[in-house]
Amino acid sequence: MKPLDTDVDPRVVGPFELLARLGEGGMGVAYLARTIPLDGLADELVAAYNLMEPDGDAADESRLVVVKMIQPDLLDGDPQYRARFGMEIDAVRAVVSGRVPALIAFEEDPAAERPWFAMDYVAGPSLHTMVKESGTFGIGPYAALGLGLVEALQAIHGARLLHRDLKPSNVVLGPYGPVVLDFGLAVLSERQSSAALTRTGDRMGTRPYMPVEQLRDTKHVKEPADVYALGATLFFALTGRPPYPVMPLTSPPKWDGVDTAYLPLLAQILVANPLQRPDLEAVRESLLTLLADADLTPVLAAEQLGALVESAALTPQLPLDALADPVGPGVRELARQAIDADLPDVDPGFYGIVDTEEIEFAVDGAEPAPAPPTPRPATEPAPQPIPPPAPQPVPTSYPLAPPHPRREPQPTAPPAPPRAAQKVAADLRRRYAHRGNL
Repeated sequence: MKPLDTDVDPRVVGPFELLARLGEGGMGVAYLARTIPLDGLADELVAAYNLMEPDGDAADESRLVVVKMIQPDLLDGDPQYRARFGMEIDAVRAVVSGRVPALIAFEEDPAAERPWFAMDYVAGPSLHTMVKESGTFGIGPYAALGLGLVEALQAIHGARLLHRDLKPSNVVLGPYGPVVLDFGLAVLSERQSSAALTRTGDRMGTRPYMPVEQLRDTKHVKEPADVYALGATLFFALTGRPPYPVMPLTSPPKWDGVDTAYLPLLAQILVANPLQRPDLEAVRESLLTLLADADLTPVLAAEQLGALVESAALTPQLPLDALADPVGPGVRELARQAIDADLPDVDPGFYGIVDTEEIEFAVDGAEPAPAPPTPRPATEPAPQPIPPPAPQPVPTSYPLAPPHPRREPQPTAPPAPPRAAQKVAADLRRRYAHRGNL
């Protein structure tokens, strides 16, 4: 967390006061901010920003958030940067889970000088910082971490999204457990559009934590790619290093320093063949078995993880401005001026959320359906289907029985996503079906 640069960073964005820089990447800058209580905020602006106010006693208090903005030097270049930023927003809004930061507000109007969005601030260190500064995890914290990440990925996949960039620096250990950040590489898992922003053969992601199939072709990966990243992240929690130092390989990782209690699960996840990896429910069951064998419950494991994070004292220190009360009159006036400037061009649009540099989001069924096959004469016998070759087991340095190949989920009976996510997904499809330029 760094102080604001008064020559570059704005003081106010919409109804938020910026307090400090949290970080930046190739596409965006993230700020710590707090809401500015503004009595009489026009209903049009509340709708335009999709502003969600705190409930109950917190309604009159400042609320800490993270505000992300596009790097200013990208706004006059490739228009895809604005498109990707909007797609990030749509992707995160589709996920309904306590393991993902909630969207607070955003401004995505094409006429906006600099688009932005705001999401809940999660107070806690990243998993990367925690392990590097405080050491590796024991069984309880390790299993609690794994169960939290499984819950997050189940919510993401339930919204028919893929994350594609799960790694230790994208996991924050907050007051209520692990939270997954940065959906910048998120993608609608059933996309069929030939005009999608990610092309066949593109390579995106973080190499030490992504599987071989993502290294070869990021566009066409499926849910097992996120399962691999989950396993690589758990491997880091035990060893302080990824399974491979530079990029994924087809050979087994080095199991030095990994206790035998953890090998049965990790040795099945960290394989090159995606069909041989367990699904998320199988991962969850393995973690529960690990806890039972250690005479622990999920509740006790979560308490151990919370105590470990608290004792490490690695939660970033808030700037003094974040604790000052109340918001100064000068800041309130800046916010009112910014809102008054936005009011004439309000366009409520459609809103959502997320963070990072690359994202693809295309609508299901954008390509025309293939023509039905011509029926064969009745006298000609129908050809017999050729069964696909059985996947070969991938060896590991741990003597496990080869895992059974995981069957692909049948498209006719997908797992039912949460009701809120179903509504959002339907809205997304209607919106992007009319975006010919994406």
